[in-house]
Amino acid sequence: MTERLRIGSRGSPLAIRQAELVSELLSSAWPSLRLEIVPIKTSGDRLAQVALADLGGKGLFVKEIEEALVGGGVDCAVHSLKDLPVTLPEPLTLSAFPPRDDPRDVLIGRARGDLKALPSNARVGTSSLRRRVQLLSIRPDLQIEPLRGNIDTRLRKLNDLSLDAIVLAAAGLKRLGLDPETAHWLSPDEFVPAIGQGILAIEARAEDKRVNALLGPLDHALTRCEALAERSFLSAIGGSCHTPLAGHARVVEQELRLTGLVGTLDGQQLLRDQVSGPLDQAAALGAQLAEQLLGRGADKLMKATQ
Repeated sequence: MTERLRIGSRGSPLAIRQAELVSELLSSAWPSLRLEIVPIKTSGDRLAQVALADLGGKGLFVKEIEEALVGGGVDCAVHSLKDLPVTLPEPLTLSAFPPRDDPRDVLIGRARGDLKALPSNARVGTSSLRRRVQLLSIRPDLQIEPLRGNIDTRLRKLNDLSLDAIVLAAAGLKRLGLDPETAHWLSPDEFVPAIGQGILAIEARAEDKRVNALLGPLDHALTRCEALAERSFLSAIGGSCHTPLAGHARVVEQELRLTGLVGTLDGQQLLRDQVSGPLDQAAALGAQLAEQLLGRGADKLMKATQ
């Protein structure tokens, strides 16, 4: 009998494309596997014009999908890792992390150029507190405008709302095959990405041995290491959707390097630090980085934003 696997996903064009990418990887690993992508509308999708902090956090992009997974309506689910809260429902686990895509942010303006080239008091669209504080730390004159919706919607709003620029994730653009002419790629060393940015996480029921065995070949060891370090940092520092927080890990010559950043909403106070160490110490390094930043007053900055 041909095995079947149902993949749960949000219904946005990007989410479906990400589920398709995972489906393609599974087809390569298991040619006889019959695959079905099941679109699921989440609370976050239904309230697309409301700020995430007002909604109650990014967990609203996964709640209904995880309910379907727990209830057996789907066998696994594909998420952007940055959408997942640090704590999963008890029956679920992150079974596989395919190789990480580009973690960078991209500035897309009306004309080519970097942040310094934007006009005085330029209007820049983003609803990310992390992007907001880093933009304002570089250009305090910028006017930050709320911007939600799928990628096509945000690109359209660049003109419809007469914005000077918007900031998007490079991975989303690449997965959809988009390459705007005015895109400027922001270095992760200068503009720290979101925790989990560029990483796909495949979630399954922890006790489902059949599904976890099917997902096993998709797990990329170095990406899992980076994901573990970043999520350990998030857990240890106690960040939330109200926290302007960034964290980015990368493996360089078999060493894990992890950068973290916390700031105030006006961008005038930024705390940034870095740790490095062996790959098998990923979780410990995340906790160490959080401890260093908390020791420098990160908790006070986070409380000031709530």
